[in-house]
Amino acid sequence: MSTFDTIEKPKHDVGGAPAEGLITDEAIAKARDMIGLQLRPEGPYLQDATPDTLRNWCNGIGDLNPLYRDLEYGRLSRYGTQLAHPMFPMAFGWIGRTRWGLPGVHGFYAGNDWELFRHIRPGDRISAIERVVGVEVKESKFSGRLVLQYVEASYTNQRGELVARALGTCTRHERKAARDAGKYKDIKTHEYTPEDYDKIDEAIMREDERMRGANVRYFEDVTEGETLDPIVRGPLSLMDTMGFLVGCGRGHTHGVVFKAAMKHPGHFFRNPEAGGGIEYTGIGHHRESTAKEVGVPGVYDYGPQRSSWMASLVTNWMGDAAFLKRVRTEMRRFNTMGDCTWCKGKVVKKYIKDRHALVDLEIWGENQRGEITTPGLATVVLPSRDPSIPVHFDGSGLDLDLPVVR
Repeated sequence: MSTFDTIEKPKHDVGGAPAEGLITDEAIAKARDMIGLQLRPEGPYLQDATPDTLRNWCNGIGDLNPLYRDLEYGRLSRYGTQLAHPMFPMAFGWIGRTRWGLPGVHGFYAGNDWELFRHIRPGDRISAIERVVGVEVKESKFSGRLVLQYVEASYTNQRGELVARALGTCTRHERKAARDAGKYKDIKTHEYTPEDYDKIDEAIMREDERMRGANVRYFEDVTEGETLDPIVRGPLSLMDTMGFLVGCGRGHTHGVVFKAAMKHPGHFFRNPEAGGGIEYTGIGHHRESTAKEVGVPGVYDYGPQRSSWMASLVTNWMGDAAFLKRVRTEMRRFNTMGDCTWCKGKVVKKYIKDRHALVDLEIWGENQRGEITTPGLATVVLPSRDPSIPVHFDGSGLDLDLPVVR
């Protein structure tokens, strides 16, 4: 019997357990009918870039770069101001979130593909238009039949200038099918040795001193095949997942949650562990029992958080003078409580395009078991010693032909 079967359903239409929606042909057809439609913004949460919101975002993803955290450091930099971490637009609303179609069917963030055009600075106000661009049906070992949903978001500043464009992906799974499949049932919280902790702690303590920072990384000094200094996030704890919510400006309580549940009852339930208090189905990021109800072995991280870790790997390597033009990440495996994510990368190509000096990177997240959890790629615009290549303070004017649907 489910742990949620012990509470009766009250008169309001919010169940005593997460809804057990089914992936039917009819539900898929209705989801496909939404292709091309614009979605109402989720939130929005953080729209205004201020020294405080920019720093708090960095706290939520563990980024130590002073260019994104310190107003005085930014004032003395080449930009004359603090800059936002490239993934700060994510705080407006998590692109790719499960908010449309397939009622009662659980969703997981599956990754995103960002193209960045301009830096965000204190004083900027971000808006976004998000639209449905695709629906695919596939089979998986995790839950059998699944649905991939794609959305595209365009982010602009208060002047109407395009700041970023992102393709977001989520996967939808029947909760019961995922539980019954039990793909991850044998995974236990990892036990580290003292030597393991020494390695992790050393990487954390030395991360900021290994940042390129104000020491310009020139295009001519980069070699294909060279590796990036890895960074580590973990072992994952409740402080990490809760801290990310704070960094995103998220946190709904009491009447705000209740009214949201009345509008979208399939996304909320009355949890007996909270005396029947209403919780969002995504509470599995913080409650082990809820995670197991959707086939995950325990509390797990937020996908947008992990995507941001991978971006920090790149910004640490490229230095202040460079511009992160594109970053793509995919969530291939769950990152559960106690897991580490070692963010790694290497240079795969360097070339000149449209008078930009570009470097393509292969990046990936690897857990303590040696499993690749988060494959990805990135493209960086670097300064060049060649006087015929102009100095670029952002990546505008460069078209990388970002795909809409993979």
